[in-house]
Amino acid sequence: MLRPIQNTFDSADYPDLLVGLGDPDDAAVWRLDERRALVVTTDFFTPVVDDPYDYGAISAANSLSDIYAMGGRPFLALNIAALPPNLPPEIAGEILRGGAEKAHEAGVVIAGGHTIRDEEPKFGLVALGFVDTEHMLTKGGARPGDALVLTKPLGFGVTTTALKQQKAAPEDIAEVVGWMKRLNKTAAELAVEFGARGGTDVTGFSLLGHAMEMADTSGAGLRFDYARIPFVSCARRYAELWTFPGGSSDNRLFFGKRVRFAEGIDEASQMLLFDAQTSGGLLLSVPGEKIRDFMARAKELDQPAWVVGEVVEGGGIVVEK
Repeated sequence: MLRPIQNTFDSADYPDLLVGLGDPDDAAVWRLDERRALVVTTDFFTPVVDDPYDYGAISAANSLSDIYAMGGRPFLALNIAALPPNLPPEIAGEILRGGAEKAHEAGVVIAGGHTIRDEEPKFGLVALGFVDTEHMLTKGGARPGDALVLTKPLGFGVTTTALKQQKAAPEDIAEVVGWMKRLNKTAAELAVEFGARGGTDVTGFSLLGHAMEMADTSGAGLRFDYARIPFVSCARRYAELWTFPGGSSDNRLFFGKRVRFAEGIDEASQMLLFDAQTSGGLLLSVPGEKIRDFMARAKELDQPAWVVGEVVEGGGIVVEK
């Protein structure tokens, strides 16, 4: 499907395109001068929650996350919206208001956009940011000895699918929505401050899917400690009801053959690591000698962060119990 793009554009012809046509990453990066580069991304999706304002805010946070995952600072965005012709104007307005207020919280101006009619609502952003090329995060920046840090818990996909199946409790949805609406701004700033080089955000390909991209691009292996991985409080309950979205099974099918699980980690627990997330946290590889100071500073800033493993020599992923 992507071959027409690969056959048309050769990265060697675009020396200022630092990230984009080669290894997969979270956003395209175009060099502006010796120190600054422009980060460009786009993302949109169908509703994951019922409340239109929350849907708009989650979509905006998710779109901006790709800028943060590169260590960048977003500043400008455009709306992308597909709305049913029979959707009440007040609902459409709430979607846009949720996105606008989340962008404003991030210090981003939404300067316009494009809307079409569609039977199923879709909303997201085109987002632009700046990054210092000396402090840029990429999926290929992880090095053996780095600590792996996760900045949001897992379990969003299995919970929001339970909502679609009318199996989710209101308090569980409120917990997950609170996390999905949270910006990755402070987490990205911490990563830059403490010299992290490897990073990605955890979204549709799941923790293990995005981690595998990091491992492959970095030429390293990743080791996770299952007991240290955070989950929302309801994740296990819905995992046992098997309310995983279809993307979670796809993730397991595609990435699972290269993941080795310790004996005793049951199927539901494994699936939670393949769970397709929306507006998840950052997965960062922080230099081992700086991890203690990183975690102390995160606590000072009230930024959630969990050390969930380490980067090792080799390849692939191991999940220990």
